[in-house]
Amino acid sequence: MRWENERRSQNIEDRRGDVRSSRGRAMGAGIPIPLKGKAGIVVLLVVLAGGYFGLDLTPLLEGEMPGGQTIERQTAGQSYTPTQEEQEMADFTAVALAKTEDLWRAQFNAQGMQYREPTLVIYNGSTGTACGYGQAAMGPFYCPADEKVYLDLSFYNDMKRNLGGGGDFAQGYVIAHEIGHHVQNLLGISTKVRELQSKAKSKAEANRLSVQLELQADCLAGIWGRSVQHQNLLEAGDVEKAMRTAAAIGDDRLQKEARGVVVPDSFTHGTSQQRQQWFMRGFKSGDLNACNTFAQ
Repeated sequence: MRWENERRSQNIEDRRGDVRSSRGRAMGAGIPIPLKGKAGIVVLLVVLAGGYFGLDLTPLLEGEMPGGQTIERQTAGQSYTPTQEEQEMADFTAVALAKTEDLWRAQFNAQGMQYREPTLVIYNGSTGTACGYGQAAMGPFYCPADEKVYLDLSFYNDMKRNLGGGGDFAQGYVIAHEIGHHVQNLLGISTKVRELQSKAKSKAEANRLSVQLELQADCLAGIWGRSVQHQNLLEAGDVEKAMRTAAAIGDDRLQKEARGVVVPDSFTHGTSQQRQQWFMRGFKSGDLNACNTFAQ
């Protein structure tokens, strides 16, 4: 993906080096996650998948700038010097976020609505959120309570090592999916789903609603991908890399790796095939109306 000369978003809160963010586990916060050995890798994959697609964290863990400039950190009084590679990832993240802003501002305006831009928080290791305590091992996540997306940049390396993905566009897909949850929040879809889940007669029924919500966010990410394509920013292989990432996150694949069996009633995010299909539906149509997973 060609992004270096594109606009950076101002809606970046940089907590790298903040006392709220650390590579270690904060005292009294969260639960220990075993990350050693084969079992630890499986646990990491599952946790990454949950955070990657917006699971509620609370039960688990107790500006506009011209192209070529770097993100200005908003954390006062802290000293942090990123590597060149990390700063490039931060700059790309700001570009990807800006592309979501441009897309959804136009989409909302066309419907006579005003888009409220979220903030993306970059942090190291762990940080506090309005949805509970977040840790890097959970991957990127959206918190509707404060309308912020949280991202430890090390997740991009985890994508390459553990999720079969990698590359700028696949990383942008991650961000676009989380912003998709913000769009759902603004449209009242997330609230409606939570209401329906509270009335569900079974856990399986509540899980199916979660799957529909997550697949819709994939479709919204596909619309973002189409908008990037129309700006002639995609390069050969970009879409394929994003689809490999989607396949790696499917509930069926993760359950097979973790338990050796697949239990469809326990799915909360959708199968690998479903994730790929809904992203491509948004990518091919560019139409918000095509993302009605609840009508399927």
